[in-house]
Amino acid sequence: MTDLTPRLRRRIEADFGGSADEVAAAVRGARDTERTQAAIVLIAQGDQDRLAYALRIAALDWRDLLMDAGLAHTDWPDRLDEALGD
Repeated sequence: MTDLTPRLRRRIEADFGGSADEVAAAVRGARDTERTQAAIVLIAQGDQDRLAYALRIAALDWRDLLMDAGLAHTDWPDRLDEALGD
């Protein structure tokens, strides 16, 4: 289990507010890269039902997760920077 990057943690707090700690714990339990953890958050869009959906995808196949989040192609670092900032 890897700690979340500061920028991903900020995104979770912005998207989930008072549920941020719970969401962060769930995301932290996913695959150990910022890219895949961010994919879960981006798919969720601040919605608990979408979060559950993203976590299910992550458990089944991380490649599908990246596709659904738009982070599967070579431009993924730019897209991640755009979504999370510096």
